[in-house]
Amino acid sequence: MKNVKKFLVPVLLLVFTVAFLSCKKNKTEKMETEEGMPMDTVAEVAAFEPFKVIVIKHKVADYDKWRKGYDAHDSVRQAYGISHYVIGRGMDDRNTVIVIDKMNDVTKAKEFSAMPSLKEAMKKAGVIGSPEFAYYEVIRNDDSKINLKDRIMVTHRVKDFDAWLKVYDAEGVAKRMEEGLIDRGMARSIDDPNMVTLVFAISDMEKAKAAINSEAKKKLMTEAGVEGSPKMFYYKLENM
Repeated sequence: MKNVKKFLVPVLLLVFTVAFLSCKKNKTEKMETEEGMPMDTVAEVAAFEPFKVIVIKHKVADYDKWRKGYDAHDSVRQAYGISHYVIGRGMDDRNTVIVIDKMNDVTKAKEFSAMPSLKEAMKKAGVIGSPEFAYYEVIRNDDSKINLKDRIMVTHRVKDFDAWLKVYDAEGVAKRMEEGLIDRGMARSIDDPNMVTLVFAISDMEKAKAAINSEAKKKLMTEAGVEGSPKMFYYKLENM
């Protein structure tokens, strides 16, 4: 019996110690979650890394013909560190196309944009007029799946990015959602960091247009330091 007691005492002590430490760890994790964001949200935020994109906008004679030419040119883009990401078509003009591709190296991407062979390939694919090229660093991005394909891209220059961002964040995601605008992306021009582009998914077109064109929104943008009139492009996402 004495031997049994000698054996049980250390075992029980070990069990109580493990249980105590386990409870303490769970309590600590719970406190961290309650004091800040949920743990899974924290992980998502920490996991995001800014990335660079090249944005090309142009008009085409025939979308299907152009798309074949674009897809056929993929190996050339990859050789310059450019990979396919998003394609959209204008709502007002379905033959106005916007291409957003990821890029590894800005210098190489600019070399690609200036290639005479690219100009020829675009011409062959039916691109009309001169394409617009822009280079951005995406600093916020939501790639989660949603059943909305309507988008608006808003581009404007601000006096001071940090000051503008404070006003933008103070307005809040929830407020914009009430207006039919769902935050999807934020990017800063690589050539001019005070040039900001925002992308929103549109859940209610009537509400979104009313909010964007409202005097309240214009006043808010002025207070945030937006210079001049923003450029707005409404488009619909195409299948990858």
